[in-house]
Amino acid sequence: MEHQKGGTLADKWHGVFGVICTPFGADGNVDEQALRRHIRFLLDEGVHAIIPTGSTGEFASQSEAERKQVVATTIDEVAGQVPVIAGSAAVSTRDTVKFAQYAEQAGADGVMVVSPYYCHPGQDELYQHFKTVAQSVQVPVMLYNNPGTSGVDMLPPLVERLAQMENISYIKESSGDMTRVAEIMRRCDGSMTVLCGCDTLALEMFAMGVQGWVAAPANVVPRLCVQIYELAVAQHDMDRAMELYFKVLPLFTLFESTGQYVQLVKAGLEMLGRPVGAPRPPLLPPDGPAREQLRAILDSLPL
Repeated sequence: MEHQKGGTLADKWHGVFGVICTPFGADGNVDEQALRRHIRFLLDEGVHAIIPTGSTGEFASQSEAERKQVVATTIDEVAGQVPVIAGSAAVSTRDTVKFAQYAEQAGADGVMVVSPYYCHPGQDELYQHFKTVAQSVQVPVMLYNNPGTSGVDMLPPLVERLAQMENISYIKESSGDMTRVAEIMRRCDGSMTVLCGCDTLALEMFAMGVQGWVAAPANVVPRLCVQIYELAVAQHDMDRAMELYFKVLPLFTLFESTGQYVQLVKAGLEMLGRPVGAPRPPLLPPDGPAREQLRAILDSLPL
């Protein structure tokens, strides 16, 4: 999908972005056939874009070869039906550039890059990092602000500076701070498209004018996520959107509040008869109350 900075909605990425989990087989390796089946399922359910090797895709626990395998397989299976935005983050700028350039060469429509984690760079260091990455590729770059996981918060003044670069055009905002949405929109004045990265605030962000949702729950309930988006954004029917959203909100809350996002997503798919294997250790399949609560929520949904 061609992107023009400051263009119309038709020029931009929008809708529900499925941040796909990575299936692993019993041997612990990437299960490519299960990955292809899962991608086809999301496409059939109507998602508007696919993001491999994101946080929900357990990118940080994969080797370089595995990450490239997942990206290449995703691009091949999607076959141009929707945009593919490849997660390309790494701790070092050099490795981030390497993954971003690979994604572009493999045919990805863009890259998503979370802040370097563990090393806790400052705002000027983040600026140089993202500037270097953006200058290394021609495809659009989606910033990913997730301070809860990365330990680094991309503040609105930094986002404003980065928005001046031609191909830094999107930000997945996952801080959970609703004031950020308006602040980024005000500062960037149309040069940065804000995407929802906090599932429990999706409806509020849609009301603010956000027209894209990077939705990890779309692994489990893609059609419901698409319906919420279409009701709220495409049809401007906030009453019906809210009715459906409130039915699914317990699932979003469970995912975000337990610290077991990946584990519960994979457990949910297993419960629905679409197994993608276990999470990669040290993560373990969930047990006890969280698993029971997940099953009860899924049983209550109009799937």
